[in-house]
Formats: sequence, C-alpha cells, structure tokens
Amino acid sequence: MAIDCLVLGAGQEVGKSCMVVSINGKRIMFDCGMHMGYTDSRRYPDFSLISKTGDFDNALTCVIVTHFHLDHIGALPYFTEVCGYKGPIYMTYPTKALAPLMLEDYRKNMDRRGEDEQFTSDHIAECMKKVIPVNLKQTVQVDKDLQIRAYYAGHVIGAAMFYAKVGDAAMVYTGDYNMTPDRHLGAAQIDRLQLDLLITESTYATTIRDSRYGREREFLKAVHNCVAAGGKVLIPTFALGRAQELCILLEDYWERMNLKVPIYFSAGLTIQANMYYKMLINWTSQKIKETYATHNAFDFKNVRNFDRSLINAPGPCVLFATPGMIVGGFSLKVFMQWAPSENNLVTLPGYCVAGTIGHKLMSGKLTKIDLDKDTQINVRCQIHQLSFSPHTDAKGIMDLVKFLSPKHAILVHGEKPKMATLKERIQSELGIQCYCPANNETVTIPSTHYVKADASGTFIRSCLNPNFKFSTCSSTDKSYLDSNKSKAVSRLSVSDDRATEGILVVEKGKKAKVIHQDEFLHMLGEKKHEIQFAYCFPMHMARTEDLSSTSHMLCSFDKCTLISRLSMILSDELSEGNILDLGEELQVESFRVSVCSSDNCPHRLSSSLQNGSESVFFCCHWSVADEKLAWKIISIMKNSTL
Repeated sequence: MAIDCLVLGAGQEVGKSCMVVSINGKRIMFDCGMHMGYTDSRRYPDFSLISKTGDFDNALTCVIVTHFHLDHIGALPYFTEVCGYKGPIYMTYPTKALAPLMLEDYRKNMDRRGEDEQFTSDHIAECMKKVIPVNLKQTVQVDKDLQIRAYYAGHVIGAAMFYAKVGDAAMVYTGDYNMTPDRHLGAAQIDRLQLDLLITESTYATTIRDSRYGREREFLKAVHNCVAAGGKVLIPTFALGRAQELCILLEDYWERMNLKVPIYFSAGLTIQANMYYKMLINWTSQKIKETYATHNAFDFKNVRNFDRSLINAPGPCVLFATPGMIVGGFSLKVFMQWAPSENNLVTLPGYCVAGTIGHKLMSGKLTKIDLDKDTQINVRCQIHQLSFSPHTDAKGIMDLVKFLSPKHAILVHGEKPKMATLKERIQSELGIQCYCPANNETVTIPSTHYVKADASGTFIRSCLNPNFKFSTCSSTDKSYLDSNKSKAVSRLSVSDDRATEGILVVEKGKKAKVIHQDEFLHMLGEKKHEIQFAYCFPMHMARTEDLSSTSHMLCSFDKCTLISRLSMILSDELSEGNILDLGEELQVESFRVSVCSSDNCPHRLSSSLQNGSESVFFCCHWSVADEKLAWKIISIMKNSTL
C-alpha cells in the first residue's frame, strides 16, 4: 500500500495550507486555508482536484484543521457552505471557539474593501456546527479503520499537531508549531511515534533565531524610543496569538517603567479574544497557569479600545491594528495616515506573506508604495522587523524530525530555495527521504504493512531454548570498606538473551507461517549444508626441557591438561561467548579447538612447520557465522604461552 499526498496549498510557498492525504483507503484533508496575498482565484485551494463532480462527502473521510489562523482555516466556510462538503470536521476546543472571530473579522474586511463576498456570517455559523472538537491526546475513532490524535503544538492557543493511523500506516501533520516556549504558550509536545510519514511546516527553514530575551529587548527599545520622541507605533497583527504575546510584554514593561502612553486595540475583537484566553488558561504556558490564582496575565490594565477618531489625534500611542501583514482593513487605513511621518514607527512582529504590504516593507527601504493605480503611499516612517513569529526555526524543525524519525518527510509552508536547503540537511544528516512538492502536485510514498502469520511448534520451542552467555565483570568487595581500602574482584555475569531466526512461508491459498529452518529443509526435501573453516597452528609453551617433537611434548602434558590451561587463558582474555571444557576439546559457540597429534595435519600451513621454540599444535574448526569470534580466539592463543 502507498500514501498519496495531494498538495492543494502551501507547496513551496507560505499561504492557504491544504493537504489531502490518501492513506490505506481513507482520504483526509489537513487544513483548509486561504492565501493572504491574493484576491483572485489563487486565494483558495483548487477543490476540483479532490472531486471533479463536486461530491466531496464521498471523496473525503474527514477534514482536520490544526489552528485558527486564516491561512489554515480561511477557506473552510467556503468549502462547506458554498462547495457543499457536509462531512465531519475535527479541531481542538479552543480552535472551534476562536475560529469564528477570525473568520468574521476577515469577512468584514472583504466588505470594507468592496470585494465579492465569499461567505456570510450565516455560513460561518453553519460551518462551525459541523465541527467535532477534540482534546489533546484524545484518540478519536473517525470510523472503524481511521483513528486520529491531537498533540500540543504551541504556536497559538489551541494549535495542534495531528496523528493519523489507518491499519499499520501512520503519519503526523504538524500544521504550524513552535519548539520553544514564549510568554503565554508552552513548547510543542508529542509522543515518540512510529511513522511512515511526517508532514512539517518549514517557514523558517534556514533561520536560527536569537534568544527570546534579546528580541524582546530590541522590540521594547524601539517602541520606547518612538513614544519618548512623541511618535506613534503601529503594530499590524492578527487579533489572536501574537497580539496577546506582545500585550503581555508591553504591559509588564509599562508597569516597570511607569509609562502613561496609551496602548490601544483597534477594535473589540481582541478584547473579546482576551475573554476566551482567560477561559482557556489550561492551554497556556506553565508560568501563566501557576500564577493564574493571583494574577490573570490577560487582564491588561494599560490596554484600551481605540476610537477611529483618534487616528490623527496629537501625542504618542501604541496601536495594535488588524489584520497582520497590512493586507487591508484597519491596519492599512492607519498605515496610510501614519507612514508619511518620520516620527512614527511600524513594527512587523513576524512573517509576512509575499504580495502583502508588510512583505514589501520587509524587502527593502521603500519611499513610496503603489496601493493601486490611483493611490500612492509616501513611506517616511521607521520600519522595524522583529522575529516574534510563533513558528519554530530550523533547529526546531530538525529536532522534531530527528525525534520522530519518520521513514519519509514532506516539507510544506515555506519558501522554495530555503526548503531545498532544509531538505538536503534532513537527507544527509538524518538519512530520511524528504520531499518539497509544489502546489497541485502529488507525492506517493510506500507505507508499512504487517503480515499476520502463524508459528510452528518447532519454531516456538527454538525461541524457548536457553541461550546462556557468561562473562566476567569487575566490582568492589565491600568487606574492605571499613578499613578505607577496596579490592577489585572478578564476578561471573550470566545473561540469557533468547532469540531465534525463522523463515516466513507464504503458500498459495494458505495463511502465512513462520517455521524453523530445519522444517524448511524438510519441506523442500533437501539436506542441510554448512560451510566449516579449519586452521592448525602452534602455540608457545613455557620451556621445561629439550623436547624435539610434538609427540614428545604430548608425553609431558596430556591433552586434558593442555585444554584446561587453554581454558584458563581464554576465560581471562575473552569477554564474549560461553567457554565449554569438554575434556580433550574446548568449544565457544561453533568454534571448537583440540590438541593436534598429527605431524601431517592438512589444515596446517607450511610456514608453521618450522618452529624452533617449544610449542604444541592446536586444530580449530568453526562455522562462517562465528568467523570474527574464531579469529579473535586464535589471536589470543598466538599471543599467549601455555
């Protein structure tokens, strides 16, 4: 079986995340986002690639939404209420609570810009009725074959990575995530899973961010310098997520510095969002949860609603205006008024999608921006780009991929050249096959398939046979401790690692079966053939008297004595294997050694025949499986004296 991944959005770009994954007969849509940089047909995914007839209920098993950002959920009301999808939709409880606020704010901005209405307030409400909320680490059985599970992703409140399993095939779709905690959210957390596929975002595929504290100091310094000089600070941001993070930071700084400059939210949306944040404390960082009883971090004393009549009012202020990236709406209206003044500051706290005004401001020092053919904005204000993005950086992505160690990885939600660099790192450093598909492309990867098989009685009995291994280890004799002395003594260690090899037999019309190798030979009517190695060589002996031949040497020492002495030498030098003294022969695994009494042994090399020192020849035999062990024993014998 294979896993097919159709990329409908965020393929080699940031925007309109949407991936349709076919896994063992089930078809899941992960995210249903819109592109903030387009107002034409490129705004939404091409849903016709899912079903040419528009029968999305039969084409999809379910839809999973990772979080409430518009590039992940912005097309959902359109897909359900206009395109007609009526199947199940899964997301976390916070995402279900906060998504309508984001969608309604976006709909109002479309109205203000005079764009064709893609969906209505009623569409949003009806869409949310189809949503089935899930808790973190709750295993949900979508049907008898498909199960899903959500894991904490950080990023924004309610964001989740989703695990999906059908039969033996399993995968994780990360959505957006953050591997480091911030002021109001914890770091992403996920179990170590066995995965065929990991689909991960790669927004900052090649970026290693500085410490959070350094970024916070830079942001606060820029804001303070601007308001101290009488300027106005515009922070274009979406109402949920970064707005709360930066408000916590500014609230703390304002209290410490005793500043009286007003901080505004552009509308009641974020005030309403803060109410939800207060109710969803369990989804926030550990610090906020611990201090909640005495102080709610989302009670902002210095933050108030902004009246639009204050746009041109004199005096300094800080204004959070939606939407982020300055894609339109009130943030664009304020930017047009404040941009011509050198005293003012525009702070862009995170990633801006290509095609937005925010992206143009980040790309270079601009003096003019053409909004349309009739409108030009003079840009003289200060521009600060600060990395307060809730996305993980390159190190975080590599850490997650290494931790989960999937068989395959797909990168989405990133810029093409940077994704290519990260892809090479994943393949070269982690040895994991990685892909970076473009929009509307399909990637096919193999999936895991386990075979259920019976086991023969002979095979099971072979698994039960003891497999004792003896080794010596050093330890301290405690009886010497009272006298401040210790003595190292050798102790015998015994292990019993029981493992065996079998053969999987699949006969036509019969259930698969694991049998012992001897049974397989019998089944084929063949006899067992084994390759044996043999070697005869001399071993030095301590000088006693002038003995001229091997036969004379054996008169002085009987074979059992020689074998006993050899056993003692090997016991001291050899750490692996069980040494069996069989009288006139020693055995270690398949390796057998005995005293050779023949002067014309066929296994003796001619170079060994002329030997001036006193020695005795030993004949050795072993199978190919123990070749490494055999040569180790022979080396010990050649370097020892009996």
